[in-house]
Amino acid sequence: MNTTLRGTTRLLGAALRTLLVLTLVCGVLYPLTVMGIGQALFHHQANGSEITSHGKSVGSSLIGQRYDLPLKKGQETPEPDLKWFQPRPSNGLGTNTVNTQYKLLLSGATNRAGDNEELIQWVKDAKAAVIKDNSVDGYHVKPSDVPPDAVTSSGSGLDPAISPQYAHIQTHRIAKLNSLPLTKIQNLVDQHTDDRILGFIGEPRVNVLELNIALKALAQK
Repeated sequence: MNTTLRGTTRLLGAALRTLLVLTLVCGVLYPLTVMGIGQALFHHQANGSEITSHGKSVGSSLIGQRYDLPLKKGQETPEPDLKWFQPRPSNGLGTNTVNTQYKLLLSGATNRAGDNEELIQWVKDAKAAVIKDNSVDGYHVKPSDVPPDAVTSSGSGLDPAISPQYAHIQTHRIAKLNSLPLTKIQNLVDQHTDDRILGFIGEPRVNVLELNIALKALAQK
């Protein structure tokens, strides 16, 4: 009886010591080590890839934002604020005040096949809106000029970037509504165009939040 009790006590003691050691290593030392390495070598990424403006965090370079007007009485879907560069269509982003905050509602794709009638209608409606919104006096957007990212959402619905082609389509509208020279707006797009990662991964892209922050600064001068 005593032998059995002592054996059980030893086993419980060994199990408890193992639990404490593993808790210390896996629950304390490992997370602190990973966090320390992240803060030391990848400080920007470890803290959410924040974008700041005038010393205030206004978003992340990895998460898209919308630029919409306040909802009018009876409206369910806000209209885009056309003074700003617009992002890709998205089913997951809520409204936000320009360049200061955003409300994340849902991340996800539409999960509709390419021949889905509802998806086809969404694309047609988005294309018509891009042509209408960005055609101004002396400049008309042709249907063939509208790139795919202007009428389709990304897999997550949170893509923060658009193609340089879509950004340039919007420059005429932006210049007119903000009373700014077209060449300055076009230069702004070129300055904020990032090339392919390592020269061959992905496509050239423009971060919409960073571009709109630069636009705001230009308009205030």
